[in-house]
Amino acid sequence: MAEDKLSYSAPALEKGLDILELLARAGQPLGTRQIAEELGRSKNEIFRMVHVLVGRGYLQREDSGEGLVLSNKLFGLGMQTARARDLVSVAAPIVERFADEVHQAAHLVVAHRGETVIIAAASGGADMNFSLKLGYRRPLADAHSGLVLMAFQPAAIRQRMIDECLTLMRLPPDPTRLATELDDVRRQGAIIHESRDIIGVTDVVCPIVTGDRAVACVTVAAVSRRSSAPDFDAMLARLKIACAEIAHELGG
Repeated sequence: MAEDKLSYSAPALEKGLDILELLARAGQPLGTRQIAEELGRSKNEIFRMVHVLVGRGYLQREDSGEGLVLSNKLFGLGMQTARARDLVSVAAPIVERFADEVHQAAHLVVAHRGETVIIAAASGGADMNFSLKLGYRRPLADAHSGLVLMAFQPAAIRQRMIDECLTLMRLPPDPTRLATELDDVRRQGAIIHESRDIIGVTDVVCPIVTGDRAVACVTVAAVSRRSSAPDFDAMLARLKIACAEIAHELGG
């Protein structure tokens, strides 16, 4: 019976999965010819499969129209699982309440294939804030939220996440230095640090830990105003309470 199961094949499905897996590994746009060469198939058969995958929304073309990349559709399907829905349904109201309390934008962030992904956001009700759109991605090692997500993982999972994110980066950090940084983050329990990109914004990041790992984190993009500088330590203390509440509701 086992041999019969192994002998089953679905060539068209396998071809489509090969394309999706290749683009996921590549971490960069690939043209139809490149895909065909990498998979050892003819350009015509790959062209037909790519046409279907683009039409169904699993692939999208670069703005230049030359290369193909994965869309967010696979991630969106993953977010429809019961576990992902539970995380958003439990965390979103708590993140919203916290953001309103501190009058800053807050984001619920998870790790996916070496990147951070924002799956929920709250504006904080202020007249001005700094908020990122849902689905925004960034390599784990290039984001404070990513450092927190990697820091609070068992060793094997942390290493897999490191390996995944480094392959996505044009200028990856030294692995030894990154490992030391992650150990420091874990000891500190959170991050308060000026934004890597935006002047006047400070990232305040805390993990949501269930069991032995962070399932997500909450990141505050705190805007500093001349009239009233934020109290980041007080903000972090409230954020830790919110993240603990989320973890408790998730059964952590």
